[in-house]
Amino acid sequence: MEPLVSIITPSFNQVRYLEQALRSVLEQGYPRLEYIVIDGGSTDGSLEVLKRYEGSLADWSSEPDRGQADAINKGLRLARGEIVAWLNSDDAYFPGAIAEAVQALSLDPALGMVYADGLMVDSELKLLDRHVYPQLGLPELLCFEVILQPTVFMRRQVVEEVGYLNPEYRLILDHELWVRIASRSPIRHVSRFWSIERTHSEAKTIAQAADFVEEAERLIHWAAQDPTLAPVVERHRRRVHGGLELFAARRLIDAGEYREAVRRLWKASVLHPPTVGRYWFKVVQAVGSALGLAPAFEAYRRTRRRFVHRGQVVDLRSTDLAAEPGRLGET
Repeated sequence: MEPLVSIITPSFNQVRYLEQALRSVLEQGYPRLEYIVIDGGSTDGSLEVLKRYEGSLADWSSEPDRGQADAINKGLRLARGEIVAWLNSDDAYFPGAIAEAVQALSLDPALGMVYADGLMVDSELKLLDRHVYPQLGLPELLCFEVILQPTVFMRRQVVEEVGYLNPEYRLILDHELWVRIASRSPIRHVSRFWSIERTHSEAKTIAQAADFVEEAERLIHWAAQDPTLAPVVERHRRRVHGGLELFAARRLIDAGEYREAVRRLWKASVLHPPTVGRYWFKVVQAVGSALGLAPAFEAYRRTRRRFVHRGQVVDLRSTDLAAEPGRLGET
C-alpha cells in the first residue's frame, strides 16, 4: 500500500492564486492524500474558495496566527502522513509530483528529504527562470545553495526528530529546516520538475530582500556553535563564509543596495573565489549598478527573459519542460 502523504498549505489573503494551488494538489491523482489548509484569517474571499473545496480537504481552519512558520507547524502537528510537504498558496505542483516524491523516498528508507527542479514564474505564470539543481548535501546547504521550497518532500519522522519550523526565522525558515534535516539524514535530488514558485510584488523575496541577510548570518552563527554542525562549518569554513557573503550580496542586489553588495562580493571572492566565479554575472550587475547602470541591467534582464523564454506561459498540466543547460537561476 502506498504511504499516506500530507500536504499543508498556509495561506493569507491569496485568493488570486489559492484555487490553482488547491487544484494542483487535489488533481495529483495520488490515492492516499491528506490535504490540510491553514488560513490566517483571510478577508479577501479565500474562505469562499475553501468552502467550495472543503469536501476534498482533510482539515482546514481560518484564524489569526503568528506568521507562516506558525501556520505550517499547525498543519504539521495535524498531519498523519509518513511523508509531508507544504505548498504555499501562490505556488503549485506539476502532475505526478507527489507520486514521484513517494517513489524516491520509498527506494531509500534512509533518506530524510527529497527535492527536485522547479520553475520561477511571475503572477501570470510567465516563465522567469528554470532552477535545475545538482545533488546537494549538508556542506552545500551551509554554503547557501538554496532549494526552491515547493520542490521538497520530507519524511515526517525525521521532521519530528529535528523539530518543526523555527518561528524565529521568517524568510529562510525553509532553508534552516533543510540544514537540520541534512545534519541527520541524507537528502537526494530527483531530476524532474515538480513545482512552480511565484515571484510577484507581494512576495517576501522581493519586499524584504535585505532582511534575508540578517537571518542568514544568524543561521551560520548558530551552526558554528551547534555540536553537530560546528565541525562541518569549521571543515569548510572559507567556503561556508564565502557562500554566506555571496548569498547576502544577491539579496542586497534585489534590495537595490549595490555598494554593499559589491563589498560583500569582494569578501566572498577573498574567502572562496570558485563560489563567486559561478555567479560572475552578479559581480558585473552589482558593480555596474553601483556605477548607476541599474536601469540598463533591468532592461537587459527583461529582454533576455523575453528572448530566451519567448513569453512562455507555464502549463501546469504538462511536465514537458526541457531544462536550459548550464544555467543557474538568477532570482
